[in-house]
Amino acid sequence: MAKILILNGPNLNLLGQREPHIYGADTLADVEAQARALDLADLTFQQSNHEGQLVDWIQAARGTQDGIIINPGAYSHTSVAILDALSAFEGPVVEVHISNIHKREAFRHHSYVSGRAEAVIAGLGIEGYFAALRWLAARL
Repeated sequence: MAKILILNGPNLNLLGQREPHIYGADTLADVEAQARALDLADLTFQQSNHEGQLVDWIQAARGTQDGIIINPGAYSHTSVAILDALSAFEGPVVEVHISNIHKREAFRHHSYVSGRAEAVIAGLGIEGYFAALRWLAARL
């Protein structure tokens, strides 16, 4: 069974509480439980509000994980460090956004992470995680 790291960036720990009109009522724990229920891969879930921690986890995934699903949150639009860490990862990467970042403020329209990702899923709500997982598990 493939090993897949699912990373979540800043403020995703508040999923279900923060701006539910944009992000919905499901929590990150709900996302994890539903993803695990699909039983498609050996999953590791991690979330941090700290850029360096995300970089450390991506680096640690080298040689231990087969693929990465990442919702970098606001770091999508600012973090060359996360892009560089993902570029050093040998496996496929899927970028997920709960909202459609292209229908939001102009500064959200560009994602550094998209330059490394094999696929980008935006605007499907939490279903984007499951679409990413299905695609990545089938590919691996």
